Amino acid sequence: MGRGPRGAGPPRRLLPLLLLLGLARGAAGAPGADGLDVCATCHEHATCQQREGKKICICNYGFVGNGRTQCVDKNECQFGATVVCGNHTSCHNTPGGFYCICLEGYRATNNKKTFIPNDGTFCTDVDECEVSGLCRHGGRCVNTHGSFECYCMDGYLPRNGPEPFHPTTDTTSCTEINCGNPPEMRHAILVGNHSSRLGGVARYVCQEGFESPGGKITSVCTEKGTWRESTLTCTEILTKIDDVSVFNDTCVRWQINSGRINPKIAYVISVKGQRLDPMESVHEETINLTTDSRTPEVCLALYPGTNYTVNISTAPPRRSVPAVIGFQTADDLLEDDGIFNISIFNETCLQLNRHSRKVGSEHMYQFTVLGQRWYLDNFCHATSFNFTTWERAPVVCLDLYPATDYTVNVTLLGSPKGHSVQITIATPPAVKQTISNISGFNETCLRWRSIKTADMEEMYLFHIWGQRWYQKEFAQEMTFNISSSSRDPEVCLDLHPGTDYNVSLRALSSELPVVISLTTQITEPPLPEVEFFTVHGGPLPRLRLRKAKEKNGPISSYQVLVLPLALQSTFSCDSEGTSSFFSNASDADGYVAAELLAKDVPDDAMEILIGDRLYYGEYYNAPLKRGNDYCIILRITSEWNKVRRHSCAVWAQVKDSSLTLLQMAGVGLGSMAVVIILTFLSFSAV
Repeated sequence: MGRGPRGAGPPRRLLPLLLLLGLARGAAGAPGADGLDVCATCHEHATCQQREGKKICICNYGFVGNGRTQCVDKNECQFGATVVCGNHTSCHNTPGGFYCICLEGYRATNNKKTFIPNDGTFCTDVDECEVSGLCRHGGRCVNTHGSFECYCMDGYLPRNGPEPFHPTTDTTSCTEINCGNPPEMRHAILVGNHSSRLGGVARYVCQEGFESPGGKITSVCTEKGTWRESTLTCTEILTKIDDVSVFNDTCVRWQINSGRINPKIAYVISVKGQRLDPMESVHEETINLTTDSRTPEVCLALYPGTNYTVNISTAPPRRSVPAVIGFQTADDLLEDDGIFNISIFNETCLQLNRHSRKVGSEHMYQFTVLGQRWYLDNFCHATSFNFTTWERAPVVCLDLYPATDYTVNVTLLGSPKGHSVQITIATPPAVKQTISNISGFNETCLRWRSIKTADMEEMYLFHIWGQRWYQKEFAQEMTFNISSSSRDPEVCLDLHPGTDYNVSLRALSSELPVVISLTTQITEPPLPEVEFFTVHGGPLPRLRLRKAKEKNGPISSYQVLVLPLALQSTFSCDSEGTSSFFSNASDADGYVAAELLAKDVPDDAMEILIGDRLYYGEYYNAPLKRGNDYCIILRITSEWNKVRRHSCAVWAQVKDSSLTLLQMAGVGLGSMAVVIILTFLSFSAV
């Protein structure tokens, strides 16, 4: 190989030396050898750190890569929101980090919208039912995980949809249970007034000729809004007539067995007779008898010397197995001895039975009737008349009043011995209603129309029940009688205010009562129980508010009124003109400082400080102006049926008003702050 030109480069023997020098210089001062240039090459999402004497690039938290050419965001949410954030959450990735949000129906325990669960924060269920009225009228709120459900309260049914329901997404609403008209019962009659609300009871009585052996028949309004029919029914009464016998030649007696016996049973007695002499005509007759006796008897007007067949059965609507008896009357004719007896034919009718068998003789009887009622001292019904008849067993019906005890004396006129017979009759109460057109007036008074003979005294029985929806422990029941001879009686009742009443009124001569409902209006609530204070230039004490009793109606709210002292004598407790502090340009007319709903006042009491700058309801409790004279009034309000009533008491009189305790504390702190600021300024000037 030829030698190169001179000066073209270092001699060959110098090359190794130059290479060693270059390597040494590179090791000492080449770019990147001291780490400064390495840090300059770090990625924008990386940090330069020194480890084991070397500086390296490391990706920031939340990024992954080699730190120089690549730092990619790490998605923390890829493992799922439950793993990263906890239960009931959603996870949201961000460049280099993430945050968590509670799902709807849950809130974070740190009370913030977003969180990272590195401080123990987690999502807890929100009790939506703490908001009153959430499920609307008649609805009951039940909290669930992350939400809530609505159900209808007792006495209400869901309408326009099923339950449970959600008020924002479903059309379901709760309506008060009303069953409407009770069902009809076969052979039964609905009696009395009934309520169609939940738990209302409809009562039935069996028609004449039917009975309910199992007991009283009722139907109840159920929670489904329908009537629950009774399992009991009215079955037909079959009267069994036994042991028919003849006594005194012309009288018939028998016994009955029909289970439960109604007060009175009507009988049809068919008489058919045939004379022994075939030339004589046939004797046929039908007799009606009504009696409550279990061993009825009747004396018949029969011909002597005649064969008779007597058929006995009950009159419709009752049914019975007919009983038949045959017998022959005696054929001897005796003179009339004037002897007779009396039996009760039905409620107001008597049957006279002559012992004589003499046919065709006419007799006159004198009736003397005297009636009294055990429950009326001044009641007396007296009458007398004569009765002439050819019959041997005539029936005489009397014009008698119901629910009256009568003594009837019957004398046979023209008889040598003047024979007389006395009998007592107790008439039952009238089935027909004797009270009509009942109505209320003046809130606590009643008037009605009495369907009876004019100027005849009557006794009326009152049964009164009173209840209050807002005071479950309240109950009032009264029973009393009054007597009146007026055909348009009136009575005023001793009723409590703010109460619903049911009044049952029955004339004792009648079987059934009438019922009317009355509602009394509320009156002023009790005067507030306050401890009166007089303050002269000093701080106001705390005023103690005690809960009032709901004696005259439901209490709705308590108000604290601040008035200029000069207006105390002219202030009307019923005034509705007092407004809030901010609605007046000045407090010259007074203002409402606080309003508390009755449900928010504790039973033991609470304290209020005038001028504490807090809101009570929608009213601001403003501080009193210094140097003015004020009157503090506590007003209690009752409200029911669109009627409002108030009662007031003066709580305190403030003359030359000073700062309240709260204001004095504020002024003190403010004064200290001024002193500190002035001291600082003086040192700064030096």
